[in-house]
Amino acid sequence: GNIYVNRNQIGAVVGSQPFGGEGLSGTGPKAGGPEYLPRFSSTEPRRDAMVSGPAADTAAIRAAVAGLDPHSFARLRDAEEMPGPTGESNRLLTVPRGVVLCLGPGTGPVRLQAEAALSAGNAVVAVTMAATAAMAGLDAEPGKLACVDGVLDPRSIIEIDGISAAMFWGDGQTAHLLRTALALRSGPIVPLILDDRAMFGLRQERHICIDTTAAGGNASLLAAAE
Repeated sequence: GNIYVNRNQIGAVVGSQPFGGEGLSGTGPKAGGPEYLPRFSSTEPRRDAMVSGPAADTAAIRAAVAGLDPHSFARLRDAEEMPGPTGESNRLLTVPRGVVLCLGPGTGPVRLQAEAALSAGNAVVAVTMAATAAMAGLDAEPGKLACVDGVLDPRSIIEIDGISAAMFWGDGQTAHLLRTALALRSGPIVPLILDDRAMFGLRQERHICIDTTAAGGNASLLAAAE
């Protein structure tokens, strides 16, 4: 979300104050961050072959989520300076979304999902048939990766607390059930990432806008004037 210092503006300026939204506020860029434009693009979601097998234990998934280190993915990435009006500082910080539920389907897709989520700084719970085998040899920090073997019942995602995003690249009907179940959850909005070209959904934006004139002026502007 946005933090405004020494100013009362609550509306974000496109290209200057990228209001990403967080929690109940939204799931992605709303006003012109670097990853704003791709949100308007339309691509065919990825459709990997479905797998069949025993249902994943929902209680085991909840325990896996709860067992992850809640502080292991809380670090900020380097700040990026955004353009802004004279006398204003705009700094964009990108942070991991949190715990990502990777659902494949299958071992190939679930490993690609886990690699992407981990590289973005998130923690991962991988759920698909042979998920444990699929994660073998994957480089992950302690407390950032857990696996549950089995096929998730889409409706059971309502019962899994503590996740910040879900990834699924399978059939459209299952994707619809997952999206519907996620919409029925209470609390923060949880996005469903349906394509390997939408990896920006694994991060969220935090922006700090400071009116430097109220803090004694824009030092770089004054120096240029001299």
